[in-house]
Amino acid sequence: MSEPVSERPIVLVAAVALVDLEGRVLLAQRPEGKSLAGMWEFPGGKVEANETPETALIRELREEIGIDVTASCLAPFTFASHAYEKFHLLMPLYLCRKWQGIPQALEGQVLKWVKPLRMGDFPMPPADEPLVAMLRDFL
Repeated sequence: MSEPVSERPIVLVAAVALVDLEGRVLLAQRPEGKSLAGMWEFPGGKVEANETPETALIRELREEIGIDVTASCLAPFTFASHAYEKFHLLMPLYLCRKWQGIPQALEGQVLKWVKPLRMGDFPMPPADEPLVAMLRDFL
């Protein structure tokens, strides 16, 4: 017996765990006016038509936090698959330890470098939560 087809559209979003020299991970707090405002998430964004997840991340990181990343520095790590009320989110998560520039909040968000063991202290969207334990165990 086959599974029922989802009525929700599938949204592809790419995210990255930027890891600094001290082993901390960069989290961004969603600004007021956006869905899930106040929640903390990994930087990234929606993958546009005819765009790879890596290309989307390179573009989003430049637009959102002003850093330059090359595709060769993005290591696929894991992914999240989560059913929200209006859509189903598919989110590959990459690891990145090398970039150019200093991350800065360019879109009204708050940025914070967090030790992996403290990431659970920050409220995150449901899709991001399972990724935290995996990162903690890996890092």
